[in-house]
Amino acid sequence: MTSPADADAGPRRPRRPPWAGRNYTLLTAAAIATNLGSQGALIASAFAVLESGGGAGDVGLVAAARTIPLVLFLLVGGALADRLPRHRVMVAANAVNCVSQATFAALVLTGDARLWQMMALAALGGTGHAFFSPASEGMLMSSVSGEQAGRAFALYRMSMHGAGIGGAALGGALIAVIGPGWVLAVDAAAFLVAGALRAFLDVSHIPPREPGGGMLADLRDGWREFTARPWLWTIVVQFAVVNAVVVAAEAVYGPLVARDELGGAGPWGLALAAFGAGTVGGALVMMRWKPRRLLLAGTLCVFPLALPSAGLAVPLPGAGLAVVMFLAGLSVEVFGVSWMTALHQEIAEEKLSRVSAYDMLGSIGMMPVATALAGPAESAFGRAYALWGCSALVILLTAAVLTVPDVRRLTRRTTTPAAGTRKATETGAVSADAEGAVGRAG
Repeated sequence: MTSPADADAGPRRPRRPPWAGRNYTLLTAAAIATNLGSQGALIASAFAVLESGGGAGDVGLVAAARTIPLVLFLLVGGALADRLPRHRVMVAANAVNCVSQATFAALVLTGDARLWQMMALAALGGTGHAFFSPASEGMLMSSVSGEQAGRAFALYRMSMHGAGIGGAALGGALIAVIGPGWVLAVDAAAFLVAGALRAFLDVSHIPPREPGGGMLADLRDGWREFTARPWLWTIVVQFAVVNAVVVAAEAVYGPLVARDELGGAGPWGLALAAFGAGTVGGALVMMRWKPRRLLLAGTLCVFPLALPSAGLAVPLPGAGLAVVMFLAGLSVEVFGVSWMTALHQEIAEEKLSRVSAYDMLGSIGMMPVATALAGPAESAFGRAYALWGCSALVILLTAAVLTVPDVRRLTRRTTTPAAGTRKATETGAVSADAEGAVGRAG
C-alpha cells in the first residue's frame, strides 16, 4: 500500500547493493566498454591483415606480436601496479591502447596498412595490456570487501563476458557492413571512455605504499608470496597446462573438425557461442552460491574442461558439442569466481597485483607452445588421439591438484582481514575446522 507521503516523494531510484560501491561500479562500467570494443577488434585486426593482402601466416604474426610483449612485461606491470596508484597505471595503459588502436584504424581506413606497422601497433597494445591487467585485478579486489565479495566478482565477470559476447557478434556484423577499420576505431573510442571512467576511481582507502628496495626486490617479494602458498602455485601450474591444451583444441583442432566432420564453420560457431553463454550462466550461479570450501568446489569444476576435447575427438554432432561447451563454460566460471575470492581473501592488498601477474603469466605462458605443437602432434598421433590426450591432461592434472591439502581445506571466511594484515599460515591456507571455529567465535 502506498501512503500519500510516498506518492508525493515520486519514484525512487533503485538502490545499489551495499557491496556495489562507487569504485566497483566504475570498474564494471569500464570493463563493459572495453570488452564491447576489444572482442570485435580482435576479429577486425585479422580481417584487416587479410584485406591488406596478407595470409593466415601474417594473421598469426600479428597475433604473436600482441602476445609476446604481454608475456614479457606482465611481471614488471604487476610490480609497478603495487608501487604506484593502480588507477593511474590503468588510465595510462588505456591511453596507450587508445592511441595504438586509433593509429591502426587510421592506417586501415586510408588503405596504407603494412604488415610491420600492424605488428608494431599490436605489440604496443599487448604492452599496454601487460601493465593494465595486474593493476586492474588488484584494483577490483580492493574495491570489494566482506562476505559478498564472491557475488561482486560474479557480477563483474558476468558483465564482462556478456559484453564480450555482444562485442564479438556486433563486431562481426559491423566488419561486414562498414569494414574492419571502423571497428578498430570504435575500439579506440571504447578505451578512451574506459580510461575516463577509471580516472575517477577513489584510492584514498588504500594505505600508502612503503618505500621498497627497487623493482627487482618487489618482484622477489611477489615471488615469495606466490611460492609460500601451495594451493596458489599448484593451481597456477595446473592451469598453465590446462589453458594451453584447451586453447590448442579450440583454436587448432576445433575448426578442422568442423570442416571435415560437421559440415562447416556453423556448428563450431554455435559451440563457441554456447561456451560464452555457459560463462554467463556460471556467473549467475555464483551470484547465489557461496561454497564454503572455495578451491575444492572450484577445482572439481575444472574436470568438465575435458569435455570439449573429448567431444571433438568422437566427434559429437553440432548440438551435442554445443551442450558440452556450455557445461565447460559454466564450470570454468564457477572456478574463476572461487579463485578470485580466494585471492581476495588470502593475499595482502599491497601484493595483489604482483601475485596476479605471476598467476596470469602462468596462465598464458604455455599457450603459444601448445598451439605450435598441435600440428606436429596431429601428424604424429592422429587428430583423435591428440584430442583425447588433451582431455587426459586436464583430468590428470586436476586430480593431482586435489591431492594438495590446502586446495581441499581452504575455506571461505565470513569476514575479510584488513588490508595488509593477511598473512600466510604455515601451509598457506586455513583448515576447515579452524575456519569454522573462527566463524563461530566471530
